Amino acid sequence: MAKVKLNPVLEGFRGQIGDLVFKRYGEEVIVGRKPDLTGQPLTPGQAAARERFKLAAVYGHTALADPARKSLYEAKAKSKGQPVFSMTVADFYNAPVVSLIDLSGYTGQSGEPIRILATDDFEVTSVGVRIINTSNAVIEEGTAARSGNNGTEWTYQSKTALPAGETVSIEVTAADRPGNKGVKTQPKGS
Repeated sequence: MAKVKLNPVLEGFRGQIGDLVFKRYGEEVIVGRKPDLTGQPLTPGQAAARERFKLAAVYGHTALADPARKSLYEAKAKSKGQPVFSMTVADFYNAPVVSLIDLSGYTGQSGEPIRILATDDFEVTSVGVRIINTSNAVIEEGTAARSGNNGTEWTYQSKTALPAGETVSIEVTAADRPGNKGVKTQPKGS
């Protein structure tokens, strides 16, 4: 194999340019021809990835066809310096994350707050809360309300008083615009 010292401009290249593919292995940049995969069947993982990307592209086109959603994505894309369509695709791929369920103000009585911190790469659109007993029966469920001005803080007000000594789990589900969901469960003894 021949070794060639690349021009510093070319050393920064990665990916495909024409029929050449630039790859980095450690400190070296390797240049090769694009592989010919004609006639080779896709692996199940490749087929799944292509199908998921097709769904992401459909979501992106649908979101940009709706003027209200389009303006939201345009504003965020502009602030991040990214193309609008890539913002919609990224939103499709990334589910929200429930990072905190704060039960410090919840003792099991009616009207007490359960505070939630939920984030997404674009926006969390709703947060649902379910209180479940040890038999997996739902004691109560409802929707949390935004409580902070940054869009990541939510508060749920409990509606039902728990019997003394009952152990429950608090299940929080955050959803985003494409319908992705992030779920976190936290136990609570009363």
